[in-house]
Amino acid sequence: MLLDTHCHIDVYPDPIAVLNQAKAAGVHVVAVTEDPGRFRLLRTRLGRRDGIHLGIGLHPLRVTTHYCRDLDRLSRLLPDADWVGEVGLDFSKGGAATKALQVEAFEALLAIDAVLRKPITVHSRGAERDTVTRLLQTNVVAVLHWYTGSIAVAEQAVTGGLWFSVNPAMIRSSRAGGLLRTIPPRHVVLETDGPYARCAGRPAHPADLPAVAEHLAGVWGLPRGAALAQIASNQQRLAAMLRPESA
Repeated sequence: MLLDTHCHIDVYPDPIAVLNQAKAAGVHVVAVTEDPGRFRLLRTRLGRRDGIHLGIGLHPLRVTTHYCRDLDRLSRLLPDADWVGEVGLDFSKGGAATKALQVEAFEALLAIDAVLRKPITVHSRGAERDTVTRLLQTNVVAVLHWYTGSIAVAEQAVTGGLWFSVNPAMIRSSRAGGLLRTIPPRHVVLETDGPYARCAGRPAHPADLPAVAEHLAGVWGLPRGAALAQIASNQQRLAAMLRPESA
C-alpha cells in the first residue's frame, strides 16, 4: 500500500471516482483541506471510507485577521481529523502582504497540543527556512510538502527529523533532482498535490504514485521492489512516531 500524503480530493470534479481509482491502484489518500469549513464539508460528503484519511488545515494564503477564530474551529474539529494540513507559511508574491499574520497563525497552531499528536503536512513556499525553524522548535511529526527550498535548509530539516513528500511534478523537475538525490530515502514519503500538480499534461491523481516510487528507485539505485518496501517502511515509521491521544 502506498499513501498519498497530500491530495486536495475536494477540488477534483469527481472525488469519488478519483478515490475509486486510487483504491484500485493500492493507494490510500490523505485528503487535505484549506480551512475548517472545507473540512466540515468534505467530512459530510465522504463520511468514513476505507483508504482515506481526512486532514484539517488552514492554508497560509487563507490566513486573515480572524485566524484566532479559524484556529478555534480547527481545534474543535480536530478529533474528527486524521492529519493536520494543509498548514504552513507562504512568503511568495501571493503571500507577501500577510507574512506577519501567517507567522502568528502558524506559531499559534503549533502551540495547540492536540495538533502535535497528529502528522502534519506543511506548505513552505518561499518561506522554507522560517518554516523549518519553527517546526524544529516543536515536538511535531511534520512532512514538508513539495519542498522547493535550498539543499542547506533541507539538510537541516533532515537532521531535525522532518520528512519530505515527493509528487509526480517533482520527478520531472531538474531543480528537484538535486533535492531527491540529497534527502536520505528514510525521510521520503509520497504525495500528489493533485489536482494542482500536473502529470503527463493532466492533473495528478493518487493512482500516479507507483510511477513516482519507480522513479525514486532509480534515484536511490534500488530495485523497484526494494524502493516500494522502503517507502512502506517509512509510512509505518511516520505513524509510529505519533504520541498517543492519552499521553
